[in-house]
This record gives sequence, C-alpha cells and structure tokens, in this order.
Amino acid sequence: MTDEHTISDGGLSADDQAVLNRIEEENIDFLRLQFTDILGVVKNVSIPAHQAEKALTDGIYFDGSSIEGFVRIQESDMRLIPDPETFAILPWRNDGDGGAARLVCDIVDTEGEPFIGGPRQVLKSVLAEAEEMGYSVSIGPEPEFFLFEKDEDGNATTIPHDNGGYFDLAPKDLASDVRKEIIFTLEKMGFEIEASHHEVAEGQHEINFKYDDALSTADNIVTFRAVVRAVAEQHDLHATFMPKPIAEINGSGMHTHISLFDDDGNNAFADDADEFNLSETAYQFMGGLLNHAPAFTAVTNPTVNSYKRLVPGYEAPIYVAWSDTNRSALIRVPDAAGVSARFEVRSPDPSCNPYLALATLIASGLDGIKNDADPGDPVREDIYEFDEQKREEYGIETLPPNLGKAVEALEDDDVVLDALGPHTSEKFPEAKSQEFGEYLTQVSQWEEDRYLETF
Repeated sequence: MTDEHTISDGGLSADDQAVLNRIEEENIDFLRLQFTDILGVVKNVSIPAHQAEKALTDGIYFDGSSIEGFVRIQESDMRLIPDPETFAILPWRNDGDGGAARLVCDIVDTEGEPFIGGPRQVLKSVLAEAEEMGYSVSIGPEPEFFLFEKDEDGNATTIPHDNGGYFDLAPKDLASDVRKEIIFTLEKMGFEIEASHHEVAEGQHEINFKYDDALSTADNIVTFRAVVRAVAEQHDLHATFMPKPIAEINGSGMHTHISLFDDDGNNAFADDADEFNLSETAYQFMGGLLNHAPAFTAVTNPTVNSYKRLVPGYEAPIYVAWSDTNRSALIRVPDAAGVSARFEVRSPDPSCNPYLALATLIASGLDGIKNDADPGDPVREDIYEFDEQKREEYGIETLPPNLGKAVEALEDDDVVLDALGPHTSEKFPEAKSQEFGEYLTQVSQWEEDRYLETF
C-alpha cells in the first residue's frame, strides 16, 4: 500500500475512483471507516455510501481526544482519510438489503499532516526507514484464539467449546464448522488462507493466512480478529485473543515470520551456501531482534495477562536466543531456503496492536543491520531444561517477567522508543504503567484461596 495514487481526470485518484465504482456495482449502502487506538482496539465510524467521495477526497472529522492515547482536548479535531487499497465488502448482509464495506483509515491533523501518534502511521514511518535502507518487509503471522461458550445470559465464560487437542478432528473438534465459516468469510474479504487447525489446548484454534507486506499484514490482523469475533457471535460463542484465558494450559501466541526483500525483489535473508540458508543481513537483523527483545516485549506482549503465557512449560518462548531445532528459543529458523528464507519470532501474542508490534520488531532488526549485530550461535538443546548456571554459561537472558519490567525495558531503549515516535513513546508506556499499577492493587481468587483461612 502506498500514500500516492495516480490522479484521474475527475480529480480523484484512480484507486479512489475504483472504490466508488465497486460501491455502485455491489449495491453498497454503508461504509465503515476503521482505525485502531493506541491499544489496538478497532474504532469505526459508519457513513452512508453517498458520502464516499467526500470521505476519500476530504476525509471525515472526528474527536481525537476521545480515543485512547491520541490527543488532548484542546487539539482534538482530526480527520480519517480512507486508504482505497483496503476496500473490502463485509460478507454479512440480509437478502434484498444493500451491503456494507470497510476501509482502513489513516489519521491526519487539521493541517492535513499525518498524525504521528496514529498506530498505522507509526508503522509507515518504520517501513519508510526500511525503504531508505533498500528493503521491503514481508510478514506472515499465526494468530491463535479460543472459542468459549456463553452462559444463559449471553455473557462470555471460560468453558471451551470443545475438548479437542492439537490437529484433532470432529467429533472432538466441534468448532471445525465455525473455523470453516471464518475461513469462507475471510476469503470473501480477500484473504488467502494457507491452513487451519485445532491447537493444543481445549477450545483453542489457529488459522494461518498468507504473508504480505508489513502494512497489509497489520491491516489483515485487525480484520482477522474482527471477523473471528463476528462469526463466533453468530454461533452464540465468544472468541477471545486474550493470551492466557485459562491457567495451566497453553496460551495463545502470534508467531511472526519475517523476511526482507531488496529493490530487485530478491529475499535479502537468503543464502543457500549457509548452513541455515540465511544471509549475513539475516543474522544482523536477528541480532537486532535479540538485542532489543526486552524492550519490544512491552509492545508485542502488552497486557498483564500476556506474562501468564510467557512462562516455562507451555511452549511459550521466554529465552532470548535462536535455534533451528527447538521451540524454547525466542527465534526459530524454519527449514526454508531461497524466496522462503525467513525466521519466526515466537513471543508476540494476538492482544497486541499489530501496527505498533510490527513497527518495533522491524525497527529492532534494522538497527541490527546498521550496527552489524551478532546473534551468537544457535541453541539446539531444550533451554527449558537448563538450570540458571547453564543459561549463564550460554549467555541466555530471559524476557521480562511482567508488564512492569517490560515497560521499564522499553523506557530504557532509545531504538524502540524512536520507532514508536515522540507521541506514542510517551503515551504507550504511560498507559501500560497505569494498567500494571492497577493490577498490583487487585486481590485475586488465588490469593483468597491460598491465604484467607491460613493466616
């Protein structure tokens, strides 16, 4: 996706005109203009289709002071500018009714300048830096989620919809039809689905869609979460991307596959002469990720609950190392070569704001290229079985144990803060510190069960 479009004779860009044509051809009545707040929560305003040309050319005003992490009341007027390349028809419509479509929006201020605190703009800025260095970024995410039953009042429970396990089939995997409907819905919206399956935990699922450029992928993650929730609701189920909704079982991650391509379209991570099919650029990028992992964890794992997943014993990576053979390391190198050469960052979870998360991952890797970072040797043993002395011997550090420590690491890392920009680097840690502070004042059921009658 780009910021510039070819201008047609009518004053609209060619892409804008294509959107107007689709609206007429598909009998679209309403447009949903979408964006995310600093936490990654989807916001939208619905406009009648006859306002589409005005929205595409002039934008739609909204009150930025009412959105989490945006601006103060005295500077609240902002505009949504739809990106025509994100036009997608929403598949759910009643027979005989006109349809609805969505457009993902960028945010500008009253002067027409991009709002530097808009999450999509944060990612665009990092991608512009990558482009200056001669690279485009390809991302393939693997978001996991749970499907839970609702109670008689329609409220979400933590009762899994099925008792299936990894790769199970019906009748254990009762949600196969729900997954199938999610896939059909996503495909109607332009997704290319590669695989879907039941995950390890009861009620847990994974649907993988094809890699794309980083900005499109971030847009797709936002759309994916919305579609999963909407389809689940139609089946009277609750879908959640909460990282660890149930204690003592596996949580939900969003393993993220990354590769860079040069100006000639070649995979900059590929080197068939290397043992792992990786280039020097790939190792430098990986070294940057490992160097900045404690800081970007605050963004890729942004909730108190995220750190209930990042513990040993549940296939979640907490060790800052890389490997080709085991999944206990933060970064895994799949057996892939040529155009498919890449590595997988295993720590992110699907509660993150995808624009900010991808921005910090990419910026960390680019810093590694700039500074010739060394990722060290791969760790092929199971790090979960290492004692503290052996981890020290290998020089393996751990990710922050909680959100508070992660925010501290973020505030000490200029590279990741710079990636977030002057606005978000202030607002995001502020919001997360407040969240962690509120958590520390709470008394959990575990504490009551453990201490109430003992002391």
